[in-house]
Amino acid sequence: MSVSRRALLTTAAGTAVAATSIAPPAQAAQKVPGHAAATLDATADYAVAKLRAVAPGVSGFPVGTKFEKWTYSQNGDWVGGFWPGTLWMAWLHSGEERFRTLALASAEKLAPRQDDTGTHDLGFLFYPSWVTAWRLTGDDKWRTGAIRAASSLIRRYNQKGRFIRAWGALNDPANAGRVIMDTMMNLDLLAFASSQTGDGKYLDIAVEHARTTQRNFLRPDGSTPHVYDFDPASGAPLGPGTVQGYSPASCWSRGQAWGIYGFTTIYRRTGRREFLTTARKLADFALGALSPDHVPVWDYLAPQAPHDIKDASAGAVMACGLLDLSRATGEPRYREEALKLLTALSETCLTRKSARADAVVARCTRNRPSEDGVEISLPYADYYLLEGILRVLRPDDIDRAIDLSTV
Repeated sequence: MSVSRRALLTTAAGTAVAATSIAPPAQAAQKVPGHAAATLDATADYAVAKLRAVAPGVSGFPVGTKFEKWTYSQNGDWVGGFWPGTLWMAWLHSGEERFRTLALASAEKLAPRQDDTGTHDLGFLFYPSWVTAWRLTGDDKWRTGAIRAASSLIRRYNQKGRFIRAWGALNDPANAGRVIMDTMMNLDLLAFASSQTGDGKYLDIAVEHARTTQRNFLRPDGSTPHVYDFDPASGAPLGPGTVQGYSPASCWSRGQAWGIYGFTTIYRRTGRREFLTTARKLADFALGALSPDHVPVWDYLAPQAPHDIKDASAGAVMACGLLDLSRATGEPRYREEALKLLTALSETCLTRKSARADAVVARCTRNRPSEDGVEISLPYADYYLLEGILRVLRPDDIDRAIDLSTV
């Protein structure tokens, strides 16, 4: 499908959704086993009830919990898009206008970040917040702002190495050649910008970055490091590294999940089979490394794995990626494993027994090597758990919100 044709389809969808009521869960395209359906529906209800109680008192962008209470960033840090995104998920499930109002107000606070050239995380910031806001309201200011953010993001592209730099200001030599797996999740903002503007430069950069990641990160067994370093002047690859994983030779579980989801998405945006093949390899490794409880450890190849600290956020991201991968490949096993993940998180990782908890999901780990946020709650765990559940129960509504179409 041409870029201009995709732009017309997406624009029409965004306009139509603004005037369309929420459809009932019975619209699900694929049958869900009774136990799983009931469990996931109950989890979504619990999340909505939690948000109904907590959201009016949220004073910024949640970044993680301390003693079960959210701590906040006022500019959004790298996670700012997940709070309005979670509110949108709550609106899709409940139809309650309060969540729509709060989602828009929260997203508005991210406006100054449109021009932020100091981070690769503009996709995380603007896709679940501004792109979703445009798709669900039809208000063009959200579309325009997301495209502006994409224009800031491509300034981080290193042409010689064909990668998007992860961290550091553009004029800061530190980390100038550092690439991380997480960036795969920021590429869809670039695909969105190309589809909306008709300018292929955004998607071209996304494709080149994905190819570089695929070529250098993927090991023969399907595992990946968190980091890969390049010479920023020549673009030559230097070797693997890590920040949040155990070692350059290990496999940080959330990074692996970002890769599963990100490579599947870039396949859907381009139709390039090489990316689908990579997503499958990453998924097959992660599934083989899961323990029987279906809650990922923080690093699949750390010495104490699989008997180690858990990261429920990795499970939520992975479930979304597997649902997408099942749809892209037509292989039911990926969907079946995703349902097991979502069910396990629902049954063993929620905050149901705590009267003081602000978040929905517990048992998350942010940065184990730094002893930063071990077994806490994280905003992206709440967001992706709800996204995954709604991918199962309300796929048409999720498609309206985040665009699940394939070229």
